[in-house]
Amino acid sequence: MSKNTVTSIVLALFGITAWLGAAAPAVILADVVKPNILWITSEDNGVSWVSCYGGTNAKTPSIDQLAAEGFRYLHCFDNAAVCAPTRSCWITGMYGISNGTQPMRSRNLIPHDRIRYYPDLLRAAGYHTSNPGKTDYNIGGRDDKDPWDHKKGELYGWRKRNPGQPFFAVVNIGDSHESRAHGSVDNTRNDPAKMKLFSYHPDLPVIRNNYAKYADAVENMDRKVGDTIKALKQDGLYEDTIIVYNSDHGGVLPRSKRFVYASGVHCPLVVRIPEKYKTFYPADKPGMTVDRIVSFVDMPRTWLSLAGTEIPDTFQGTVFLGKGIEPEPTHHLSFRERADERLDHVRMIRDKRYSYHKNYYPFAPAGQHLAYLWKAPAAPAWEQHHRDGKTDEITGRFFRPRVSEEFYDNAQDFDNVHNLIESEEHQEKIAKLRQALRTKQLALFDSGLLPERMRERRAAANNITIYEMVRDPKLYPLESYLDAADRALSRDRKNLKPFAAQLSDQDEGLRWWAVVGLHLLGQDAAPATKALETALRDESHEVRMMAAWSLVKLGQTDAALACLEELLFTGTTSTEMLHNVLDWMGEPAFPLVKKAMAEGGSTKGKYGISIFGRIAEVNGW
Repeated sequence: MSKNTVTSIVLALFGITAWLGAAAPAVILADVVKPNILWITSEDNGVSWVSCYGGTNAKTPSIDQLAAEGFRYLHCFDNAAVCAPTRSCWITGMYGISNGTQPMRSRNLIPHDRIRYYPDLLRAAGYHTSNPGKTDYNIGGRDDKDPWDHKKGELYGWRKRNPGQPFFAVVNIGDSHESRAHGSVDNTRNDPAKMKLFSYHPDLPVIRNNYAKYADAVENMDRKVGDTIKALKQDGLYEDTIIVYNSDHGGVLPRSKRFVYASGVHCPLVVRIPEKYKTFYPADKPGMTVDRIVSFVDMPRTWLSLAGTEIPDTFQGTVFLGKGIEPEPTHHLSFRERADERLDHVRMIRDKRYSYHKNYYPFAPAGQHLAYLWKAPAAPAWEQHHRDGKTDEITGRFFRPRVSEEFYDNAQDFDNVHNLIESEEHQEKIAKLRQALRTKQLALFDSGLLPERMRERRAAANNITIYEMVRDPKLYPLESYLDAADRALSRDRKNLKPFAAQLSDQDEGLRWWAVVGLHLLGQDAAPATKALETALRDESHEVRMMAAWSLVKLGQTDAALACLEELLFTGTTSTEMLHNVLDWMGEPAFPLVKKAMAEGGSTKGKYGISIFGRIAEVNGW
């Protein structure tokens, strides 16, 4: 049968369906089945909050029923642990670190002529696409709503398609969002006394109440999942539609969302496939679990495969479902960089059991104050408990500077509180994961080996996007940066002289890692004092800031504080880093912060109190 003949038959089916006013079966184009796809996403809840995954704090009967009729994936992980970088990954099918969209709400440009959005490709294949809810793609140069047919209004977007047209519909449910854990934690439906706490949280009444408040929110979300499935049934489409449910990352109490520990990235994934598409089953029969690693970056590639349409070579994931299923990846990769006003830099790679974490900014505590996170009463309560000296090795670690590397057995330690990086029995696995991480970073052109504003400046100076810049080894020698970062993070005194010499390198990226290396040597960096003093005049403001902080730690404060004062009051190319460094420094920086506040420094940030406002608040200024 010719393609034209098939197309004529399809058009006739459309016409008959419209005349009958009935729901149409899935359309067949060019001998490829075009199933309807409903993608239900919820915000901020990891596996611990879903009862079919063993969660006990909240009851999720709608998701549980979907799992009973479908397939529950055991090893599904987010790549970014926070919303906007995650959704950048979803729309492009690319890791954010590969195109420069990993910092929160950065909205960096990408080459849109090369990187296509998956709904554009679905539309070209004849699908009606809808997403009337959250987009938040963190990408500049194109309106987030542009690639969708149905963009606002009717929640169940399949109702806006042409009769008989196959659909891809996103229904995003915000009832479990972090904001639902903010405010009063009194009068919850769930009993705070019955809440199971993560082991890193101290057992305080306000924390238990905050858990119960969020459990209420998760149950509200689950009801919305049930409402969506009910609407699909009412429209006669339940047996014609593949339903996918997952959260957009983990969360939501402190140390989950934004962090690449298991509670931040291990997510529920449930897929129901009608019997007519049983050739797509990922296991023998519904109700079974699927023991396969799935990364969020896999999803756009899989949606295109299910729809039987082209998959551009920019899509970096692996098809995990359907006739086009691809071999299971060995590892999953997650990344963390700036979230709102706070800088951080972590890479994590894992298999089904073990995870290896590399902290590129170990001088920053994981639990540094973040205005939006601190709106949940559990966060300030936990912090005060720590300030009062009442935390222990496990509950207090969140607020202390970090080691360079972490390694966890997630089967025994889902909470990721027992760092096994020094364990002799795990050294072979650690070495394999270290190498796997480096290999993946090279394959993806990991853009995070330069500080955020430094990479932006370099791309702008060359009139290209970060995506293009990191693929030019002359502009971005990634292997050299990875080597330099590894030396810095090793905290090995034998690198002292090489670090001092590298502070004169022409590449500001290599100078950056040299000064980080000296900083992490602490008092052992004293012989490099002269080189650090010279670095106070470096063209790179990031290098100046870290050199100044290093000198303060060595007791050489006058010139260092004068450098920071100049940057603070005459302007800098990296304001966020300067404010973070002044906070990390603590008391030696207070005179500068006081002066900034006296001269009108704002106490307000985008999501609440500013870093300087927070310093003033804590110190009673």
